[in-house]
Amino acid sequence: MDWYDTVFELIDMRSFSNLWFWIMLAVMWSSMSHWVLGVPWDMILRTRKQGGAETQADLETMVRINTRRILLIASESGLLLAAFGSFVLTSLVLLGFVYDNEFAQAVFMLGFPMTLVGLASIATARRIRRDDLQGDALYKAMRRHRVITQAIGMVSIFVTAMWGMLQNMNIGALG
Repeated sequence: MDWYDTVFELIDMRSFSNLWFWIMLAVMWSSMSHWVLGVPWDMILRTRKQGGAETQADLETMVRINTRRILLIASESGLLLAAFGSFVLTSLVLLGFVYDNEFAQAVFMLGFPMTLVGLASIATARRIRRDDLQGDALYKAMRRHRVITQAIGMVSIFVTAMWGMLQNMNIGALG
């Protein structure tokens, strides 16, 4: 086998049979679960356990900064992002499921759930700002958002795995 075949086997566009796709899926959901509104989950847990006024103030400041950033992006560019996101997701659905392009199917399986997590982030950020959450109430809101993100991730991984196995079985049976 020459280097050309080796390189193109490594970056194979058949995503569901490619190890890199599954590694990326795992890393993506691991990162999404760890970073809750841009705040690392271990910082939230440490603040919850240790208590201290200084660590609580640091956490609330970090949440306030990230909440303001999320809401600013949503208010200034929300319509444009929604239009562009809808265009991209619709294109991926058409390319992937109507024209049977496996790469587009894989990108859709990554992108659609991330859109749901983004919408949940905006809703949580609005709630934190509207209710001016602090202390225990802030922790509960962040934990709830993390659970929602993890639920979306579990469903996404399950659906992606089932669809990927179906694609690999169909290709194996036909190829």
